[in-house]
Amino acid sequence: MARRRQLRGFDLKQIEGVAELIGVDEAGRGALAGPVVAGAVLVTKEFLESRWAVAKAGRVNDSKQLSAAEREELWTEFEVLVNQGQIHAQFGVADVDEIERLNILGATKLAMRRALEGIYAPDAFAQKPEPDLFAAPEEVAQFQPTVSCRVLIDGLALRHFPYPHTGIVKGDARSLCIAMASIVAKVTRDRMMSELEATFPGYGFAQHKGYGTEEHREAVLRIGRCAQHRSVFLRKLLAGRVDPAQMDFLGEKAEGRND
Repeated sequence: MARRRQLRGFDLKQIEGVAELIGVDEAGRGALAGPVVAGAVLVTKEFLESRWAVAKAGRVNDSKQLSAAEREELWTEFEVLVNQGQIHAQFGVADVDEIERLNILGATKLAMRRALEGIYAPDAFAQKPEPDLFAAPEEVAQFQPTVSCRVLIDGLALRHFPYPHTGIVKGDARSLCIAMASIVAKVTRDRMMSELEATFPGYGFAQHKGYGTEEHREAVLRIGRCAQHRSVFLRKLLAGRVDPAQMDFLGEKAEGRND
């Protein structure tokens, strides 16, 4: 629990000098099937010092370390916080066609951009050219970014991304807002995969959420691929060139902890 409290402390340091902090994370990057989904959660210093954050932030963690029931319970609390205006939370999706066209990294960046666009447009962060030395104070203000906000993205910093940001390696285990974003992404994607079970029965999407579990691999070998399978991932797997244990689903079993 003490380690989890460090997430809030980390964000209190990161928010120094700005008014807002946005954490971003994804779910589904290493799956064999289904979309990749990104979550974005905006917090303020007021929220980080709020009664909820002080009393309950210790329950928030990297979504992979939480049970499905724990994630759903936190999701419900996030909805209350959003309705109260204490936080903002959005998600973005890149579908299988976009994964095929852009590759998984490009599609992940697209999902993250869509999640962030639900909070702020990229030009809100744009630093305009320096004003003239003799410009009046009100003119100088027009050259500043619209928002005072720092964006934290789980993992390494992204190249050619429209939002200025800081990459935080293992950020979902270090930052509260990134961990909250990981829960938003995970719960959203899990619900989407459960809905796909009805359209594409026989694969077990509702159980393994599209990750490369033994059950999933056996189903693909038995009945073939469907429109939700990522052809590059699947082709390598079926050709025997990729050990499923080395893929980015971390070997999780179908118990709601696949990410």
